[in-house]
Amino acid sequence: MVIVISIGSFIAPYYAIAGEIARDGRFIAFDNGTVLDTKTKLMWAAKDNGAYIDWANAEAYCENYRGGGYTEWRMPTLDELEGLYDTAKTYKSDCGFDVHLTELIRLTCISLWASGTSGTAAARFRYYDGTRYWYPQWSDDFIRALPVRRSGK
Repeated sequence: MVIVISIGSFIAPYYAIAGEIARDGRFIAFDNGTVLDTKTKLMWAAKDNGAYIDWANAEAYCENYRGGGYTEWRMPTLDELEGLYDTAKTYKSDCGFDVHLTELIRLTCISLWASGTSGTAAARFRYYDGTRYWYPQWSDDFIRALPVRRSGK
């Protein structure tokens, strides 16, 4: 959210600051449902969409996401998703599998769609074993959407 303030003849944007609620190494969670990766300067939704989703609906979900009061969300790249993978961090997802990433970003299952496509396939990253692979865009098996945006916009 950007608020414009005026001091005399000086006009400047004022970025509303969310309250920090937790830290985990390079990640900071905020009370507006966002998580900042201080290494990449990417802002992530604090949780995935919560249900099986095919690639086209995942893309629409990410582009229409309005978390934290921001509008410029998108589907992440495969490299961005892989950058979250961390074998030193593990928690159990809602679908019963272990996932390896910060607990500040909650996945309800094991995989996330990425923005890359090739014909009828789309990129997907699996967090229980760190696998990158191509999968049919129409499928939704164990796959979720997690919006991302460049922080500071």
